[in-house]
Amino acid sequence: MSNNKFVILGKEIAPGSRAVLDLEVAKLHTRTRINVPVIIERAKQDGPVLLLMAGVHGDEVNGVGIIREIIQKKYNKPQRGTIICIPVFNIFGYLMQTREFPDGRDLNRMFPGTSQGSLASQFAHLFTTEIAPLVDYVIDFHTGGADRDNMAQVRCVLTEQKAMDLATAFGAPYIVHSDYIGKSIRETFHKMGKTILLFEGGKSKNINSKITNSAVIGTYNVMKYLGMQDGEIDARENPVIIKKSKWIRAPYSGMFRLKVKNGIRVKKKDVLGVIQDPFGEFERKIIAPFDCNIFCVNTTPIVNKGNALFHVSVE
Repeated sequence: MSNNKFVILGKEIAPGSRAVLDLEVAKLHTRTRINVPVIIERAKQDGPVLLLMAGVHGDEVNGVGIIREIIQKKYNKPQRGTIICIPVFNIFGYLMQTREFPDGRDLNRMFPGTSQGSLASQFAHLFTTEIAPLVDYVIDFHTGGADRDNMAQVRCVLTEQKAMDLATAFGAPYIVHSDYIGKSIRETFHKMGKTILLFEGGKSKNINSKITNSAVIGTYNVMKYLGMQDGEIDARENPVIIKKSKWIRAPYSGMFRLKVKNGIRVKKKDVLGVIQDPFGEFERKIIAPFDCNIFCVNTTPIVNKGNALFHVSVE
């Protein structure tokens, strides 16, 4: 049994115990408190501290569903170490089904935040000071924004061995190189010396059971890899590792029709989709510029010139 103290949000969590605490965001003008539930499960034996978080963008409900299922399956009850679950991080956006915080800001561009800044900045600061220092590893669950539909993938910096080891253990179909973005949660954890994986899958305002299942299995694999759970890692197909990627953008405005499935490999000059006008007078094909893997597609029916349509590998 552990003798080490673990104190979070002012409460000591004893070995072998569970707690549901509130991270206070703000009060409404009606004086109603808005709190983010934080679910902590601590094993009797020592081990790493793993944070699972979702809903940083409030309309990305698939990530919320992933953590809900992890809790339902009791995967968040570790044999060793501590697992912290924050299923709905941006509670305002989740309630309103919007990406942003009430002050119009993208919460994932406000870290580490300040105590005297905007509402989003103050909340980011609270999280960065109260919870972030306590964790060793993080999995942050996201989906594609707007009408962009992502294949199940984990993102990390491929040259960072600890992150790559976690990504490999996770076992998603794609491992995508992704540099750190300024003022993001991921960059903030990295600067604190923590190891973070970003999971992407599905699209906003949509729950995809196949994506959810892939993420739940992958997260459980990471727990096994870290020694937090017992059992063998559920080895799946070798992931496609994407070292470099780009967006194929709409060369014209118009009605957009997909001609390929997400997640396939295409050859140079394959037809990926067509753009048409509503009057039957104009139609242009979107052609693959090179051999590549498609791991995200835009499913919107109407596009403007320059809109991102296909996220593809560059080899």
